[in-house]
Amino acid sequence: MAPAMLPAAITPLLEVLNYAGIAVFAASGGLLAAEKRRDLVTFIFFAVATGVGGGTVRDILLDAPVFWTTENWTLLICFLAALLVWLTPVHFWTGKALLWFDAIGLAAFATYGAAKGMASGIAPLPAFSMGVFTARLGGVIRDMLAGEPSILMRSELYVTAAALSSGLMVLLTLGAVPAYLAALIATRAGLFLRGGAIARGWELPTYRR
Repeated sequence: MAPAMLPAAITPLLEVLNYAGIAVFAASGGLLAAEKRRDLVTFIFFAVATGVGGGTVRDILLDAPVFWTTENWTLLICFLAALLVWLTPVHFWTGKALLWFDAIGLAAFATYGAAKGMASGIAPLPAFSMGVFTARLGGVIRDMLAGEPSILMRSELYVTAAALSSGLMVLLTLGAVPAYLAALIATRAGLFLRGGAIARGWELPTYRR
């Protein structure tokens, strides 16, 4: 459902998390277009597809109005993120800076998606899935459009971090933890796990038979 359907106590916080995630993932779409040396229109297309892809699938599954069709801010954020990448010297985005921005977006989107699922009245396990979908599907769509191998095919902790944020948001909500506190705990936990993967190379064991 639209953000206004969320509990009033956490609406502002979750909206901040949501818009931060949109901006970060839209920028990552623009960066992939930069690597492919595409034109500005393609930058914008990749930014929009990445920024809204996961949330679009989530809202369709929830049978809710698709969030970016009810206001202008979401697409404006995607346009501005693409333009920023287009105009910024490439060395600004080197190193691990974007990985850390992406980690923040991942945790924020997972938390927001789970909260939106719970607010819509669906069962806890599907609400958990909504958080993971929101956090990850935009990047999957981006990689498919660019013909890039998806991060889902690597063993580093990525989807696991999204699952941690989403699962905690659901469990803490069911445990009657204040909504704003649940959102903060869930987001920070996912960011911590993803941060460990970035800084220390944490990963899950892979199938070896």
